[in-house]
Amino acid sequence: MRVLDERPSWQYDGRDWPNREASRFVEAAGLKWHVQTAGQGPDLLLIHGTGAATHSWRGLFPLLRKDFRVVAPDLPGHGFTEAPDRRRLSLDAMAADLSDLLEVLEVRPAVAVGHSAGAAILARMCLDGSIDPRLLVSLNGALLPFRGVAGRFFSPLAKVLAATSMFPTLFATRASNRAVVERLLRGTGSAVDEEGVEFYWRLVQSAGHCAAALGMMANWDLEPLMRALPKLRPQLDLIVGERDRTVDPNVSRRVSGRVPGARLVPLPGLGHLAHEEAPQRMMEIISGRAQELGILGAPAGQ
Repeated sequence: MRVLDERPSWQYDGRDWPNREASRFVEAAGLKWHVQTAGQGPDLLLIHGTGAATHSWRGLFPLLRKDFRVVAPDLPGHGFTEAPDRRRLSLDAMAADLSDLLEVLEVRPAVAVGHSAGAAILARMCLDGSIDPRLLVSLNGALLPFRGVAGRFFSPLAKVLAATSMFPTLFATRASNRAVVERLLRGTGSAVDEEGVEFYWRLVQSAGHCAAALGMMANWDLEPLMRALPKLRPQLDLIVGERDRTVDPNVSRRVSGRVPGARLVPLPGLGHLAHEEAPQRMMEIISGRAQELGILGAPAGQ
């Protein structure tokens, strides 16, 4: 891929995309979305985090499709989904646009699984009533505002960089050095395999993908969500990689104290991308919880 490409190319960058056979493109909310769908059973929705795409579910997707109809889109501006106006990269707007996509797909998730910022989008959708899952799973969810100095400087800085048209191109140029991407991934506290590094590397060489990730960070406002979290209706399970260096594990601990009935599931030895490091373990947690709640039938022999 050329470093200055605005968007990733499905023909080139997606030529061996994980679970490509499950991919299709769907029009909704004025955008063309890349969506992966496979399996039979209750609907399960997977929403990735900022700067990622459907490749991040490469190991978990085929495991979950054995028990569920799994639906995993690329978020607006990420991966192979078209980018909206920058103002629609806010939490509320992305939740609304994703709701439109689910209407077109006729998806009613019984289980919703979100990683990092994806967990915040799903929580917002639950509170807005656009989805009503029995189980909401937060994987290292970015559900609370940054505290202290980070909170005072992070969002204003992101707004400045997002408004600087050349910054995404400069970042994409820098990211053409694979070692830069490897360092960024190590900085999450996770050990990502070579396949994962390859797909992240392809994506961050796209200025458009980088601009969407930066636009999300610039437009993110978690204060209203934080205040509303105690009103969440679905069962909330908070899976926490104890080595997460991107979202402090204490965020999930604080959320568990705010949401009645929330369950905390700590995972020692795993980082921010725990679902990429240990997909089998994630599947066992999610499917096991779905069985406990009656979403899936009991295992054979019980």
